[in-house]
Amino acid sequence: MRNELDPDRMPKHVAIIMDGNGRWAKKRLLNRINGHEKGADAVRTIVQTARKLDIAALTLYAFSTENWQRPQPEISGLMLLLRRFLSSERQTLVDNEIRLNPIGQIDRLPQAVRENLEAVMEATANNQRMILNLALSYGARAEIVEMVKQIAAKARTGALDPAAITTETVADHLYTRGMPDVDLLIRTSGEMRISNFLLWQIAYAEIFFTPTLWPDFGEEEFVAILHDYQHRERRFGAIPST
Repeated sequence: MRNELDPDRMPKHVAIIMDGNGRWAKKRLLNRINGHEKGADAVRTIVQTARKLDIAALTLYAFSTENWQRPQPEISGLMLLLRRFLSSERQTLVDNEIRLNPIGQIDRLPQAVRENLEAVMEATANNQRMILNLALSYGARAEIVEMVKQIAAKARTGALDPAAITTETVADHLYTRGMPDVDLLIRTSGEMRISNFLLWQIAYAEIFFTPTLWPDFGEEEFVAILHDYQHRERRFGAIPST
């Protein structure tokens, strides 16, 4: 099926809301951490598939600002799983020329996690074939508030003329600065909401909702969604070409 994809119509930036780990575990009478462990396998598969397909940027919603409200044992388990994932995938990212770029309120993460992130970021800093954005302690409204604060501070000091602020100015003060906007947003598990994810960056994204729970999401379905994406007409507010 991958051979059917048009390389000239591939999305430059794909974002995924990885939902359904808990329900996957519940259906199998397992605990939620087991679901997150299986979800990590799906992350590995999709990252490798995106790289093979030459997708320039992949953003995965791994942990939201709201997720801090979950029970502490689950949060601790997620942080341990994240550390293990970073350690196990470090060489794979290096070998496949993938640059890791965490986005979100990274300072809220445990120090051990931040150290793991920094080590992988350093090891992959010069990789240029794909950017892997891991959204950790991320919320789009918090991102926008931080952007406003940065721009306001520059305007207050005279470093930026408020009249000169453009959409490009805003984009340059977001976590995804220098990256293309999201072309394709995927959400798994059947939920049909955005959940405070990349609200600015998905302004003209094509959206695909799938009932598949994240641990069951694999290469075949990912490629099928990309195929669907390539058959959509993206007009960006204009009228159809024909």
